[in-house]
Amino acid sequence: MTTELAIGFLPLVDACLPILAQEHGFAEAEGLSLRLVKDMSWATVLDRLLYGHTDAAHLIAPLAIATTLGRGRPAQPLSVPFVLGLNGNAITMRPDLAAEVNPSGRLGDPRAVGAALAQVVAARAAAGGGADRLRFGVVQRYSSHSYMLRYWLAACGIRPDIDVTITTVAPPFCADALEAGEVDAICVGEPWNSVAVGRGVGEIVLATAQIWRRGVEKVLALREPVLDARRGDIEALIRALRRAGTHFVDPANWEANAAILARSHYLDGNEAMIRNAISDHLLLRNGGGLVHYPDFMFQYREAANFPWVSQAEWLYTQMARWEGMPFDPGDAARAAHVFRPDVYRSALIGGPEPLPGASSKVEGSVSQRTAVTTQQGNITMESNSFFDGRIFDPVDLRGYMAAMP
Repeated sequence: MTTELAIGFLPLVDACLPILAQEHGFAEAEGLSLRLVKDMSWATVLDRLLYGHTDAAHLIAPLAIATTLGRGRPAQPLSVPFVLGLNGNAITMRPDLAAEVNPSGRLGDPRAVGAALAQVVAARAAAGGGADRLRFGVVQRYSSHSYMLRYWLAACGIRPDIDVTITTVAPPFCADALEAGEVDAICVGEPWNSVAVGRGVGEIVLATAQIWRRGVEKVLALREPVLDARRGDIEALIRALRRAGTHFVDPANWEANAAILARSHYLDGNEAMIRNAISDHLLLRNGGGLVHYPDFMFQYREAANFPWVSQAEWLYTQMARWEGMPFDPGDAARAAHVFRPDVYRSALIGGPEPLPGASSKVEGSVSQRTAVTTQQGNITMESNSFFDGRIFDPVDLRGYMAAMP
């Protein structure tokens, strides 16, 4: 007999772990049956979760924090006991704009592309008025896409919301918005960058992994009361998701998993595009060749699924920064509590999976392969740097915010 968990998701490659946990029997082995509920916008995924239509959700990490803090709606505490993946997004521009800021046609250097983009922005401003500002589409106001994009623009001297406009476009419609001329660039997850490239309406200029090498992206989120009431089921789900992650990163399984994800009730997408994303290959421009960018998507190694409290705290600093709000120690503490390493540890303690020895770390501090202290097993971390060389030390959130441009 199995226990059902309903999980909401959007048709994105990084919804892979719950899908594969169900399809390959990893959930059933833990006594679970996953009912996967597809939506087309993050707002609807969140509504289903908050109103109890689903038990858990594939969700953008900052939205879990914003919901807990009551940004935009009455506060409801959410919990994140598992990270579904790091990075996996790209910045795709109209071909004419891409040619101006990244004429090489390869993945650009964030500093060089930012400097060239700043010149385009300045030229438009000089030509007259804000009506001609560049428009960037992101998938949700409270998304890592928005914060990664803003972090990059600001570090390159471009003021978000002043020098450029940032608007919201649901992931499945990002390529449409680019094609219709409603936006000049999009920051979205796969396969929607590749869809824009395949139509000839966009070119991939940067991967967000170039902005923050190990940036937190999608998470498993659920209401805190549901976690408390169904703790055993959620710990079983974490074990199933870890097994799905092991399967997902094995090259021998890429073809089969791409075929599963491409099905109409999941991504309803192009199998070849999905396989490219799974294997860290990108088609940057229509008619070009595939480019291999290692760790474009990051689902499993280096404690990628561990809900580091420091990642939640970094997201809080960006939320406060871009809303023009001062540092609030109470909000910072509530944001930190959204990520639940204690649940992750409880689910996996005594098993084969490695567990970090700490629950927080200095983000951006690792530049080479480094063995870290663990609670069980062995973990070697690789680069987690920010493109501008900044370090995020969670011990001093106020100081970090004060130093931001």
